[in-house]
This record gives sequence, structure tokens and C-alpha cells, in this order.
Amino acid sequence: MTTDLSHWIDGAHVKGGSGRFADIYNPATGEVQARVPLASVDEVNAAVASAAAAQPDWAATNPQRRARVMMEFVRLLNRDMDKLAEALSKEHGKTFVDAKGDVQRGLEVVEFCIGAPHLLKGEYTDGAGPGIDMYSMRQPLGVAAGITPFNFPAMIPMWKFAPAISCGNAFILKPSERDPSVPLMLAELMKEAGLPDGILQVVNGDKEAVDAILDNQTVQAVGFVGSTPIAAYIYERGCANGKRVQCFGGAKNHMIVMPDADMDQAADALIGAGYGAAGERCMAISVAVPVGDETADRLIEKLVPRIEKLNVGPWSDEGADYGPVITAAARENIHRLVQTGIDAGAKLVVDGRDMAAPQGYEGGFWVGPHLFDHVTPDMDIYRKEIFGPVLSTVRAKSYEEALGLAMDHEYGNGTAIFTRDGDAARDFASRINIGMVGINVPIPVPLAYHTFGGWKKSGFGDLNQHGTDAFRFYTRTKTVTARWPSGIKEGGEFNFKAME
Repeated sequence: MTTDLSHWIDGAHVKGGSGRFADIYNPATGEVQARVPLASVDEVNAAVASAAAAQPDWAATNPQRRARVMMEFVRLLNRDMDKLAEALSKEHGKTFVDAKGDVQRGLEVVEFCIGAPHLLKGEYTDGAGPGIDMYSMRQPLGVAAGITPFNFPAMIPMWKFAPAISCGNAFILKPSERDPSVPLMLAELMKEAGLPDGILQVVNGDKEAVDAILDNQTVQAVGFVGSTPIAAYIYERGCANGKRVQCFGGAKNHMIVMPDADMDQAADALIGAGYGAAGERCMAISVAVPVGDETADRLIEKLVPRIEKLNVGPWSDEGADYGPVITAAARENIHRLVQTGIDAGAKLVVDGRDMAAPQGYEGGFWVGPHLFDHVTPDMDIYRKEIFGPVLSTVRAKSYEEALGLAMDHEYGNGTAIFTRDGDAARDFASRINIGMVGINVPIPVPLAYHTFGGWKKSGFGDLNQHGTDAFRFYTRTKTVTARWPSGIKEGGEFNFKAME
């Protein structure tokens, strides 16, 4: 028997009223384990109105007291870490360890938000003119919203709502309808941490709910993470409605492997970055670019035995390296793209299509690891984001050709170079037109006090996620010029003064 989930409105679980539901699967078994209500336009608008009513009192709460809520939230996240990770694994399919990492990277952004009293300080100029002082204030926008993806159901919601709420905003979270349980659990913990009712609303839904958020005039800012076509749609519609919008889209992350690289280190890095979380990461390395045929041959030789030893299994298997993909449709899309690579002439060195499902989990959405060699830039498997455990190898004749491959691709989320040559690494970091760069680091996700964001078709908007950019995004600056009349300090005048 499946259970029906809810929305989270004004500090309580609220049943859906639209009559529409979406199935939530356990990707390891392929079975429907719950249903999530899909909100109507009226339900979204009611949640926004309630948030707007609660927000002024929260904005008037001083930043230090708001930060204390985040302090307690961090404690509760650590207390319930295993509980959150288990729920996440059962809906997403990640291994238990990977699910804990999902929660942890969100928790670290919450820790950064505890510094809100400092981060919200403005600027001050004494004596800007005769008797004139000038200062700025960072003030909340009002109601902000986040539309978050299935692949990080804990981390990305926290990347969105923690800074927004710390700045004094109310927040509408529309999580993925594929794995919404953890976002609802996070809302419960925020209430337990002391957040007033109405400041964090979780509204489950599909495109109807998304459009309602984008069209609601009370919502002042929207953040999104997902595919590039949807990112472009949300950015355009949100901006057309006068909102502040930041959207992060797809990726095709290249890892350049120089001839002088430690090949064992490079191969290990590619295994984790290419196949971890079944490749369902926007920062996954999906393209290896060895420089020179000899480098390519050595790299492939190192990769094959490592890939063949990968253990694909359910979250409950402590030895599993990665789990199933999110849906049967995702599995079919991955297999379809693999076939296009074969048809286009790429060499499928490791074929994971016939992977045997783990015993007892035959109905799950399993995809074995794949490795392609001799991939060329005109192939679909190179141009498109596969979002699965598929690594493509594109051989480059020179460093300049390798650099050009990454620079010419339409996506610009993350990239990496593996080398012992400091000059090559510095040149690469300086010239590459990609937002996040790793030097002997395969997945260069910045820590919470730096900002996360891609370039080109991987990012839409002017400000990045987390770090100081988040506090800029969720506030607007007010500048005050003040002049006070002089003479008061001299005391009162008792004689009648003639008009001058």
C-alpha cells in the first residue's frame, strides 16, 4: 500500500487539494512507494500569500537571532543525518554514504549562513560632504522561491532556502516531485529549530506549480537547478515577470589528462567523478580528454579493470559504488544515447547494458558502467548531457586542442586538468571559459564560503549559488545620504533675532 505525502504550509503538513498526484518510485526495486500531491495555481498562490504575511516580522528579527535558528538547524541535521540519508537513498537510489554526503554539503552552506550578521553589514562613509554621512543597508526582498532537482534533494534545497531565510526572506520551495520526502523532513527540522510558521513553505507540484510561482507577482526572486532547456524557460519567464532569477542548467564536464599526469591518480579520479551517483550529477566528469595517443592508451588501460570491478547495488549494500538511476525513462534514455555512440563509430570499451540486476532487485532501474573511446565532437554522446554512468574519451593531439574542446562546448559548468606542470595548470585555469575549475581535483565543487556557478549554457543570471553571492542575490541594497542641521549643540537662543 502506498502512502500519500503532503505539502508543508504554515508549519504543518497539508493534504493536496488539486486531486492530482505523481508516483514516487523506489529506484532499486522499481516499485511505487508513495504518491505526492501536485499543487494547483490556487494552492501555490495561497502558500505565497501566507508567506508574505509572515515575512515582515521575520525580517524585523535581528540577524543574530535568525542565525541562531540556523545554528539549531545544523545541530538537528547532524542528529538526524542517518534518518535523512536513508529516506533520500530510498527515493533517489544513491548509496547511503553518498546520500549522507548530499546532506552534509547542504549542511555546510547552512553553517556559512550562521555568519549572516556579518554578511548583511552595509558600508559607511563618514563626512561624505559637509555634515553629510552616507551608508548602505542590505534588506530582504520579501518572498523568494526555489525550484530544485531530483539529483540532490537535500543539498540544493538547503543551498537555496538557508541563505534566503537568513537574509530575512520567506521562501517557497518547489522540490522535485520524484523525491520530495527529504525536503519535507528539512521543513520539519526548520520548525523544530525555531523558524516561525509560514517562512518556509514546501509546495509539491509539476509545471503548473512552477508557472504559478513564475507568474505570482509577490514572489520577488526565483532560483532553479535542472536541465538547460528548463533553466532557459524559467529564466526568460521569470525575468519577463520582473523577478530576480538565477538558473543553473546542464553540463558536459571535461577532464584533461596531460602526459605527465599520475595516471593512477587520474584513473581513480575519473572512476569517482564519472560513475559516482550513477553519473546523475551536474558536476560529473563525463568526458576524459587525454593528450596524445600514448597518454590515451595508458589511461584506458588503467580505467578498464577499475570499471569492471565497480559494484552496482542498492543503498543497503555497504559495498555498493553506485545505485540505480532515478526512473525507467532515464535508463532508457541512457541506453538510447549509448546506441547512438555505437552507431556513430565510437568504440564501446566497457558495455554495461547487460548488467545483471542485484539479487532481489530485478525490477530496479539499473544501468551498468560504460566507457567509450575514440569519441568525436560531432557525436550525440559528446554534445548531449547523458546524466548516467557513461564516460566518453576524446583523444586530443595537443594541449591546445584539449583546451579548445572544453572551450568550444556549449556547456561550461565544471572542468579539470590533471598534470604535474604548474605552468600548464595556471594557463588552463586562466584561459578556460568555464565557471569551476579543478587542478588535480576531478569535481571542483567550491566549499560553502565560495560560490558555485557555471558559464555559457550552464548558467543564467548574474549571481552564483551559496557563498557571498547568495547574500547579494537574496537582498537589495538601499543607500542613505544623511545630513543633520547644525547649531543645536550651541544651546538655545534667548534674544529675538531679526530676519537676515
